[in-house]
Amino acid sequence: MSLFGIMAVLLTLSAAFSYLNYRFFELPTTIGIMLSALMFSLALILLGHFGLPMSAWARQLLARIDFNRTLLHGMLSFLLFAGSLRVNINDLAREKWIVALLALGGVVVSTAIVGLMAWWVLGLLGFHFPLMYGLLFGALISPTDPVAVLGIVKSAGASEVLETRISGESLFNDGVGVVLFVILLQIAVGGGSPTVTGVAELFLREALGGALFGLAIGWLAYLLLKSVDDYHVEVLITLALVAGGYHLADHLGLSGPIATVVAGLLIGNHGRALAMSERTRGHLDSFWELVDEIMNAVLFLLIGLEVLQIAMPGSFIIAGVLMIPVVLLARLVSVGIPVALTEAPCRSTLQVVNVMTWGGLRGGIAVALALSLPPGHLRDLIITMTYAVVVFSIVVQGLTIGPLIARSTAID
Repeated sequence: MSLFGIMAVLLTLSAAFSYLNYRFFELPTTIGIMLSALMFSLALILLGHFGLPMSAWARQLLARIDFNRTLLHGMLSFLLFAGSLRVNINDLAREKWIVALLALGGVVVSTAIVGLMAWWVLGLLGFHFPLMYGLLFGALISPTDPVAVLGIVKSAGASEVLETRISGESLFNDGVGVVLFVILLQIAVGGGSPTVTGVAELFLREALGGALFGLAIGWLAYLLLKSVDDYHVEVLITLALVAGGYHLADHLGLSGPIATVVAGLLIGNHGRALAMSERTRGHLDSFWELVDEIMNAVLFLLIGLEVLQIAMPGSFIIAGVLMIPVVLLARLVSVGIPVALTEAPCRSTLQVVNVMTWGGLRGGIAVALALSLPPGHLRDLIITMTYAVVVFSIVVQGLTIGPLIARSTAID
C-alpha cells in the first residue's frame, strides 16, 4: 500500500472512531478513539480465529508504519509545538524550580526505582531480566507524555498552578527521558561503561544545546513574523520552524523535542504579543489547534491498533499488570521529593502530590521508545509491559483524573 493509502486508512478510521465516540461513548476524544481502536483490534483478532484474514491485513498495514520514526521523528514536533504555544511563559517562570526538579530529578529517581523493582519482581516471576534492561524500561516509562497529558489535564479543570506544573513537566521531561534512554541503551547493547564526563557531555549537548538551538530558531522565526502581516505567510513560517527546526536539531545531535518546546514557548508568548496582529493570532491558534486534534486522533488510533503487533503470552501480560503499581509508586516518590523540597508540608501539598501522581500519564512516546529496542525476547517483554502501563494510564487515570481534581479542589 502506498503512503497515501496508509494515510487514507488512518484518517478514515480516526474520523469513524471520533464520530462513534461523539455520538455514543461521550468520552474525551483521545481516550474514546484509543478504546475504539483497541476494540477494533480485538475484533480483528477474534475474526482471525474464525479464518477471516482481516487481522493479517491490519498487521501488514501496521508493519508499513515505523511507529518509532513516525512519532519521534515526525508527529512529535508538531504536537509539542502546538502544546507549548498554549503555555503562559510567566506562569511557567513562577513554577520554574518545581518544573525543573520534576523534569530532571524526577525522571532520574523514577528510572532508578522502576528499574530496580522491575528487575526484582520479574526475577521472582522466573524471568531472566538484567538490571540494565530494567533501567531501560524505567527510562522509557518514567517521563510523562506531553501528548497524553496536555489534552486530558486541560479538560479536567485543574487550577492554573497545577496545570502549569503538569504541562511544563511533561513538555520538558520527555527530552530528559530520551537522553537517559539513549545512554542506557548504549551501555546495554554495547556493553561499554561510559564515563561521567561522557554522560555529562552527551546530556549537555542534547538538552542544553537543544534549548539554545530552540531559542535561536524561535528568535529567527519571531523576527520573520514581525516583518510581515499576512497570516498565510506567518502560518507557513511556523510550519517551517517546526518541521525544519526539529529535523535540523536531530541532524546536529541535539534534542529536537526540547528545541521545539523552547521555540514554541517563544512564539506562543513574545511572538503572539509583539509580532502578530489580532487576525493572525486567531488564524494561527485555529490552525495549530486543528493540527493538534488531528495528529492526536491519529496517534491514539495507532496506539490502539499496535496491540495487533505485540506478542502477548500470558506471563508477559502478568508482568505488565504488575508493572502498573510499580510505575505509580515510582511516580509518587519522584513527585513527592521535589514538592517536599519546594513547599511547606500541609494538607494541600498532599493533594498536589496525589493529583500530580495520578495525572502523570504515559502515552505514545513510551511505546515508540520500547519499539526502538533491538529485537529479542527482552524487547517483546518490555513492549508488553510498556503497553500495559500506557493503556492503564490513558484509560483509567485519564478518565478519573477529572473527578480527583474536582474532589481536591472541593476539599481545598
